[in-house]
Amino acid sequence: MSQARRAVVLLSGGLDSATTLAIARSLGYETYCLSFDYGQRQSIELEAASRVAGALGAHEHRVAHMDLGAFGGSALTADIAVPKDRDPTEMARGIPVTYVPARNTVFLAYALGWAEVLGAFDLFIGVNAVDYSGYPDCRPEFIAAFERLADLATRAGVQGLGRFRVHAPLLTLSKADIIRRGVELGVDYALTHSCYDPQGALACGRCDACRLRRDGFRVAGVADPTQYSPTEAP
Repeated sequence: MSQARRAVVLLSGGLDSATTLAIARSLGYETYCLSFDYGQRQSIELEAASRVAGALGAHEHRVAHMDLGAFGGSALTADIAVPKDRDPTEMARGIPVTYVPARNTVFLAYALGWAEVLGAFDLFIGVNAVDYSGYPDCRPEFIAAFERLADLATRAGVQGLGRFRVHAPLLTLSKADIIRRGVELGVDYALTHSCYDPQGALACGRCDACRLRRDGFRVAGVADPTQYSPTEAP
C-alpha cells in the first residue's frame, strides 16, 4: 500500500478551518495540523482547535508560539474594540479592524517550514469568499503569490523535489456552502469557535464572525450549535 501524502493544515479551531481539515482528510491526506498562540486576546480558539484535530483524525497537531501582539494594530491583538452589530454591507466595506497585519503570510511561512521538514508539498488554509472582500491575505492573488514564493524560497523547491501547492478549498464558497460541505463530511460544529469577542466560553453573537456564522447556519438550513451569551446576543 502506498504511503498517504502528507499535508500541513492551518487550524484555528473555527468553522472554516475545521471544514478545511475535513476536506483534506477526505482527499486522502495524512494531516498535520498547525495552530498558533500568537498573542491574540483570547485563547479559547486553541482549545477548539485541539478538539477539532482529535475529532477529525489529524495525524498530529502542534501549536506554534509567537507574539504578533507585540505590534498590535488589530482588535484581535490590541486594546481596540471589536466591531458589533454590523450589517453585511458594512462588513464588506474596506478592511476591518479585526484584520491582523500579515497574519496569514506568517502562518503560511510556518506551515511551509514544517511541510519541508515533513517532506510535504501541500498546505491547506481555510480562506473563503466571505473573507477575501475585506482581508487582503484571503484573496486568490495572495494564495497564488505564496505558492510562487514557496518554490523559490525552499531547498525542496530549488532542488526540484516537488512543487508546493496552497490549497484553499473554501475560496469560492459562501458560509452556508461551507457548512453544508462540512455536514456532509461529518464535522461537529459544536466543537468549533468563531467569535472575536467571547464572553467566557460563550460567543458574543454580535461581532462580524458571529453574525456571519449565525447567518450561514440559517441559510444552510442547519441547526446552529453555537452557545451565545444571553446578555450579548441580539
